[in-house]
Amino acid sequence: MATSQSKAPAPEVKDCPVCKGTGEVSRTVRVGRRHRAVGQQTGLCLNCLGSGQAPN
Repeated sequence: MATSQSKAPAPEVKDCPVCKGTGEVSRTVRVGRRHRAVGQQTGLCLNCLGSGQAPN
């Protein structure tokens, strides 16, 4: 005899507002005494720790 149990719906996952769901953010790299911008570097999003999902 099989019992039918209804599963609770999965919670809706929202994208992280900082990285917009990618898990990475770009930062400007600056060098020298005048802090001249030379490019950008991508790194792990510290808000969601790279998961891309908004923290609770």
